[in-house]
Amino acid sequence: MQGMLTIGQLAREAQVPTSTVRYYEGRGLLRPESRTASRYRMYGPESLQRLRFIRAAQSSGFTLEDVTALLALRDGAADPCGEVQEIVASRLAAIEGELVRLRRVRKVLRETLEWCQEPRSSGCCAAVTRLDEQATGTRPPRKKGSRRARSSP
Repeated sequence: MQGMLTIGQLAREAQVPTSTVRYYEGRGLLRPESRTASRYRMYGPESLQRLRFIRAAQSSGFTLEDVTALLALRDGAADPCGEVQEIVASRLAAIEGELVRLRRVRKVLRETLEWCQEPRSSGCCAAVTRLDEQATGTRPPRKKGSRRARSSP
């Protein structure tokens, strides 16, 4: 069993908590290559490479479902480039959608910050009042002299 690692050693080598290794095992992404007589999980160099692949894919924006598909393609198909390209394109489209959503959130937060900076006519923060009004659909139009800074995306 030379070159084999326990779960703790594998986790240290990959710079992840042991709970992450266990989680990936539970999801079927990683399996111990063997067990000792006392039932300790043992992992070899392939497991370490696989774990590093999973982490690299996740840090590149892929979901665990994407990673599962990528690993299946990596482990199976002779030339998986077409399928990998579909997964990458799908993830890119999801990220583009998320960016649109985040730009909207940024606009709302900028507007809310502007509301916070308005002079108060009562003891309540203008942002809280306006959000309350938006929630009930009773938001009054902005005051005539009120200038809003245009936000850039």
